[in-house]
Amino acid sequence: MDDQEDRWIAASASALLAAEYEQVPIEALTARRPGLPLATAYRVQKATVARRIAGGARVVGHKAGVTSKAMQEQMGVGEPDWGVLLDDRVLPTGSAVARSVLMQPRVEAEIAFRLGCDLAGPNVSEDEARAAVKEVFLALEVIDTRFTSWQITVADSIADNASCARVVTGSMVPLSAEMDLAAEPLVVSVDGTAVVTGAGRAVLGDPLRALVWLAGRLHRCGDGLRAGQLVLAGAVHASLPLEARSTVRARSPHLPPVELHVR
Repeated sequence: MDDQEDRWIAASASALLAAEYEQVPIEALTARRPGLPLATAYRVQKATVARRIAGGARVVGHKAGVTSKAMQEQMGVGEPDWGVLLDDRVLPTGSAVARSVLMQPRVEAEIAFRLGCDLAGPNVSEDEARAAVKEVFLALEVIDTRFTSWQITVADSIADNASCARVVTGSMVPLSAEMDLAAEPLVVSVDGTAVVTGAGRAVLGDPLRALVWLAGRLHRCGDGLRAGQLVLAGAVHASLPLEARSTVRARSPHLPPVELHVR
């Protein structure tokens, strides 16, 4: 890569971090650079994450995003993306988040995992993915964009760490042999009223396939999923606007519920 490209990546990372810190959105990267390659977008993401780590944040996992047809249609894309989970953005169920610290937040319910062993390589099987999972849980992911609107491309989202703002984790339970995550139905309620439903199969046919996809994607970057890390499989429904003074809750038959309060 030439120096000009490196400078553009560094400047884009700085602009994204400043936009969040100052609460002033910026123009989408692809508005200034149409056809932005995904590889370059991931380099911007890596640069922003590196700066957060330098500031004291710690990597605790990864997220697969835009893995359901509903989210792909909502975002106008045809492929998943991924981002990095940092410890200062992960909260336990029942936590409260101030709407004022977010910009254009939306929320989505997901099935998520905690790994018991490493999962890496170009051709991970679903059986290997299942065997690597120690615990499974429900999560609410707050997505946000540092750009002026949600009219963005997958490259913009990738550069913005797959639009990840906060993750609220439910209680974790062992992944038993008889648990069918593809058939697990999730119900999302806002202030006690059910507003959307979705099943695990909305995510690539089975949430475990998000682990397979992510392991392969990370392998191409010389990385992998590690024991102890959290992995979000992606939303089972189209995202919902996140409003102040509301409570969002997701529940399913076999997994403990997860709840987020918005001040």
